[in-house]
Amino acid sequence: MSKVVFSGIQPSGNLHIGNYVGAVKHWVEGQRDGTNIFCIVDLHAITVPQDPKELHEKTLELAGQILAAGIDPEKSLLFVQSHNPDHANLAWILNCHLSMGQLNRMTQFKDKSEGRDSVSVGLFGYPVLMAADILLYDTTEVPVGDDQKQHVELTRDVAEKFNSKYGETFVLPKPVIPKIGARVMSLLDPTQKMSKSDANPNGAVGLLDSEDVIRRKIAGAVTDSQNTIQHNSDRSGISNLIDIYAQFSGLMPAQVQEKFVGKGYKEFKEDLADVICAELSPLQTRYKKLRQSGELEKILQGGAQRAYKLSHPKLLEVFAKIGFLKS
Repeated sequence: MSKVVFSGIQPSGNLHIGNYVGAVKHWVEGQRDGTNIFCIVDLHAITVPQDPKELHEKTLELAGQILAAGIDPEKSLLFVQSHNPDHANLAWILNCHLSMGQLNRMTQFKDKSEGRDSVSVGLFGYPVLMAADILLYDTTEVPVGDDQKQHVELTRDVAEKFNSKYGETFVLPKPVIPKIGARVMSLLDPTQKMSKSDANPNGAVGLLDSEDVIRRKIAGAVTDSQNTIQHNSDRSGISNLIDIYAQFSGLMPAQVQEKFVGKGYKEFKEDLADVICAELSPLQTRYKKLRQSGELEKILQGGAQRAYKLSHPKLLEVFAKIGFLKS
């Protein structure tokens, strides 16, 4: 069986350098191996309140950044989830093959609903739509963080149940925790992971930040009073910046440390901003060209058509097996 990798990306918040080195660069490199599907999951995004204009813009922005970073629409499949109705159709069918008890055990729902006055049914059923996303394409691997692994296990459970009742239909996917380098932590709180949803925008360097903004954020990044460039578990601030430098320069953290022996934070931070800007500048140029040319919308339209051609035979197979009439 050929390798099929499905990745869902929510169009919320702003992509930052942590997303870039922790996920996007690996997606680009992974295009050499098997079929890679990248879905901008706008249906998932509306499980919590969204501003319509912002959702529209963030969807285009995310697609443009992914392409500008090196995702090739000729090698990979990129599309917007709501452009393919098969996702919602299969999600409903899977809803009817899962129990409330199974969904109640999803820990991410408990985390996301905690403290909210009102929680949507969509948020509760989020894992079911995710299962549909995955199963439509005979996905073999799903790159996820630890918080999403349980959802892939639920996907396997409902696929096994359906296969057992109706005959072999769905491929059982496996969750894959990507092996990545050092995690990128917040510039303001290096004990916390850099986040798209951080209330303080100075905690993260966005992929579309201007050079001036990048330099300001790096200059204001938390370090300590020692003013020496040393990678040490007891010195989370400077260690985080060394890890970022390593990710963008191709050096090992020990090599970064050696490079700045005898130098202070000011010089180090200026050099760190240089290496980040050097990599993000061409990405930003490609992004602007995509947005201005109208090519982005054409790529997404083509992606949706390709996605539908792949997914619809699977949905029709499911329809036939559960007894739906042919249209």
